[in-house]
Amino acid sequence: MQKQIVAAAVSAALLALSTGAHATNGDQMLGATATQWGMAGAVVAAPQDAGTVLTNPAGLTALNIDEFRADMGFGFLNPPRKANGVESDSDYYLMPSGALAFRINDRLTVGMGMAGLSGMGVDFSDVMTAAPGFQAVVTTKQLYKIAPGFGYKVNDKLSVGAALNIDYQSLAITNASMSLPQNQVFGLGATLGLTYQLSDALRLGASYISEQSMSDFKWNTTTGRYSMEMNAPQTFQIGLAYMPNPGLLIEADIKRIQFSEVLDKVTLKTPGGSTTMNFGWDDQTVFALGIQKKLNDKTTVRVGYNYGESPIGPEDVANNYGSLAVTEQHLTLGLTRQFSKKVSGSLSYAHAFNNEVRNSAGNSIELEQNLVNFQISYSN
Repeated sequence: MQKQIVAAAVSAALLALSTGAHATNGDQMLGATATQWGMAGAVVAAPQDAGTVLTNPAGLTALNIDEFRADMGFGFLNPPRKANGVESDSDYYLMPSGALAFRINDRLTVGMGMAGLSGMGVDFSDVMTAAPGFQAVVTTKQLYKIAPGFGYKVNDKLSVGAALNIDYQSLAITNASMSLPQNQVFGLGATLGLTYQLSDALRLGASYISEQSMSDFKWNTTTGRYSMEMNAPQTFQIGLAYMPNPGLLIEADIKRIQFSEVLDKVTLKTPGGSTTMNFGWDDQTVFALGIQKKLNDKTTVRVGYNYGESPIGPEDVANNYGSLAVTEQHLTLGLTRQFSKKVSGSLSYAHAFNNEVRNSAGNSIELEQNLVNFQISYSN
């Protein structure tokens, strides 16, 4: 009986747990704010808003403010996706974000940001066409981060920064084998960063986000307790920004996301014992290029391109049915309009081109994505 419980749990988890992630670079969003999305996530060296506290807190010192900046916004995500040709019925999600920055003095700027970074879930009626009627999968997964931090200007060239990551993650799984209600856990991590002015026109930026250490999910069911740990990966990012004049910015970034440390193998504890789920996610290297051009005193436009090879390969499709982490190429557009001396509005659109991963047995997972972000900013 215990072996049957474990087998059912493994089957359900392989079908359901991986379906929670449907952001862009693996299960990581390109950015938090409309300006970050407009640059395709290439913002580590020359950030444009207070959202830099989430990606590179050292960038707070580079913001063009005297005292204060606030950036508040939200996004609508539309990720059409399929597992073995079956479409998910849930296709729209809301993603709020916000960040604040306070200039304490010429050297110190403090800030705090909040954003949804991955998750949302799916609603598949049946993901196994070979056994119709038995593989409905409905999941909801969310990961939010609150990051208080600071940037400190060491000298005219070097700035450093750090932020505490306070994480909130929730997960629910319902299918033919189990029904685990929405549950919440908290976790902690840290972000460290620096910027260095190489010349009047060139700035280097780098950041490190630690692995986010989450508490174990625990579900009490009629058959006993299920539990599982699901951390978020550490990332390394470096970028170079070219600013030949105040109206033009070109930035290129490289990011390394260590998915293999948290999503290669995951241990699920069930009433019948523990088992290892082999999701097989690989580490991902992401390349991002963003261009920002100021057309006039009121209007700034952006365009960006982002590429990262899917962390799920054909050999792991069978262990990731319903997984939505396979998009690779992304094109982004952005616009900022200055409404007054202190208030501006930004808009961005991102499209992740359709990508399908198929194994030798003909099983497949595929995803494309559309995302619109709105942002209102106030600075003085």
